[in-house]
Amino acid sequence: MTRAGFSAVEAARAIAVPSADSDKYSRGVLGVVTGSDRFPGAAVLGVEAASRTGVGMIRYLGPERPAALVLARRPEVVTADGRVQAWLLGSGTSPDRDPAERERLVGLLEQRLPVVLDAGSLDLVPEAQGPAVLTPHFGELVPVLAAAGVETSKDEVAADPERWAVRAAAATGTTVLLKGATTMIADPDGLGYAVRAGQPWLATAGSGDVLGGVLGALLATHSPELQERPALLAELAAAAAWIHGEAGRVASRGGPIQALDVAEAVPAVIRRLLAGA
Repeated sequence: MTRAGFSAVEAARAIAVPSADSDKYSRGVLGVVTGSDRFPGAAVLGVEAASRTGVGMIRYLGPERPAALVLARRPEVVTADGRVQAWLLGSGTSPDRDPAERERLVGLLEQRLPVVLDAGSLDLVPEAQGPAVLTPHFGELVPVLAAAGVETSKDEVAADPERWAVRAAAATGTTVLLKGATTMIADPDGLGYAVRAGQPWLATAGSGDVLGGVLGALLATHSPELQERPALLAELAAAAAWIHGEAGRVASRGGPIQALDVAEAVPAVIRRLLAGA
């Protein structure tokens, strides 16, 4: 059963505020494997959004061309392998990958860390061994369900997204964030949220990549808690959707926006949340 609504007070609880004793590791390190030669911007947008949501460090371990663009935008990003607390995988990629790359990604999932699986990594759902959030749009949910033995169509999902988000969470054993004008979040235990997007201007290329970055950051900053309280995953997914929608509203102010505008508005949204809290 999906619970209607998600409030600013609830979203504020998802923000990990550093203390005087915090360092870049205790604040959360997000590992990112996103983007491709064909869609390099997805890497830039996800990393930009994650960096503005409050992680201590980002390790970008994707292809060379997106890596160069990420570093040009965010020189503080680390491109060397090492310790992480959560993963963001798949934005701007295709499931048509070579065997060596698939083996690498499966190896990351075997670390049992919290993970966001988006776009080209949704086929790896059966390999996820830690807390996982899937972030499909309507069309991407269809093959996810098919792999779990559930047949449907994009039109059917669009007609009743709440039902299909709940069905997908139960079928895959993961938390599902189904993107749309109203974002539906459901977990395998039946916990769910419906989060209304900020406004229609958010329907723009790359907006989902920004959402993935926000969510990845929240998972990294709450990684230890997620091991103890799996239900927190749905709350963090709802908080990411809320922050993303509000950042769209702040960036737009009633006019057109692009995805990078949304990412750049995230700190203002978080400041308001913390001031209100």
